[in-house]
Amino acid sequence: MTNSKKTNSLKSLSAIGISDIIGTGIVAFFWFYLATLLDVETYGELHYFIAIAGFAYVISMIGTRDVITVYVSKKIKIAPVLFLLSLSAGIVTAIVIFGIFYRIDAAFLVLAFIINDLSIGYILGRKMFDSYAKYILTQKILTLVLGLGFYYIFGVEGIIFALALSYIHFAIFIFRGFRKEKIDSSLLASRSRFIITNYSLNLFGGFRNHLDKIIIAPILGLTLLGNYALALQIWAVLILFSNIVFKYILTHDASGNPNKKLKLLTFFSSIAIAIFGITILPLIIPEFFPKYTGTVVAIQIMSICVIPATVGQIYTSKLLGAEKSRTLIFARTISASSFLIAMLLLGLTYGITGVAAAFVLSSTLQAAYLAIDDFLKKTKIIWSNWFIRTPPPDFVFCIIVIN
Repeated sequence: MTNSKKTNSLKSLSAIGISDIIGTGIVAFFWFYLATLLDVETYGELHYFIAIAGFAYVISMIGTRDVITVYVSKKIKIAPVLFLLSLSAGIVTAIVIFGIFYRIDAAFLVLAFIINDLSIGYILGRKMFDSYAKYILTQKILTLVLGLGFYYIFGVEGIIFALALSYIHFAIFIFRGFRKEKIDSSLLASRSRFIITNYSLNLFGGFRNHLDKIIIAPILGLTLLGNYALALQIWAVLILFSNIVFKYILTHDASGNPNKKLKLLTFFSSIAIAIFGITILPLIIPEFFPKYTGTVVAIQIMSICVIPATVGQIYTSKLLGAEKSRTLIFARTISASSFLIAMLLLGLTYGITGVAAAFVLSSTLQAAYLAIDDFLKKTKIIWSNWFIRTPPPDFVFCIIVIN
């Protein structure tokens, strides 16, 4: 790699990293501050309806962020038709959400999530890392300003509206995509397999990321959900570095330029972050969130998950970059099913400690499956290459002839 390419790579990674670090800090402050204002049950109820909107958006995302990133990186002009399909599905699911829960704020949030994901996929695919930084930071600032402003004006009911409005500026990339490129549905036929498998992959990810909160609320209670939601907010900060690297390496894996040194650095960093979460965070959380007593043990356990989650992201980037997402479907199926089963069994017995343990277990099983699958594929290639280069002994020919 030339010095200029190294400089550009560092600049690109820095643009993603700085914006995500500052952005996550802003959003973390918003949710942590909100946690000090609300009682645990109300905090849990708020995250329950956000989870419903999140699950509906996942169902609607026919053209997932990663699919758009991969195809835009490869200069395949399929983005507009995927935009159209996802937005159309989103309108339908938003209407359903409003019809079931009578929550217009949650319906708007569904569409906002879709616009955000489609736009980020488009931005990353075009390697517009500076634009990514600007738009992400704008969204996080709007979350803080509108979120607290709406809370103090309208109460808790205004928070989800504020979250939906914070994504409004991303709509410019949707309009730009429609304006610059034609809607060409013929591009779908030859790529339908990757799109469908990646949609399934995203769906299973949605089961794990949103369905847990939807199930916890009626079965284990809103108070437990409130503690769990705060633990997830803290975990989102811990996994931040790995998420930054994933966004960067996916575009390069898709372009055929993997960065193995960066992946290795990310893995070792995840170990250090996990140790910090286990040892230091339990001393900090009670000082700032005395009402959320269940969060301390949960985040200690969930900190371990940073390691397998990072490993999973590294293998996910490699497979998505090569448009081989079928393996990921099996991995996500294992993750989602094991999480839901373990969450119910362990959660009913051990409460939030059991839910946290299920969280770690599911991520570990997914990472283990991806690592073993990758190892077996490499071993198969090595043996195949050896067999081709090495002529079999004469007695093997005799056996073949005899048979």
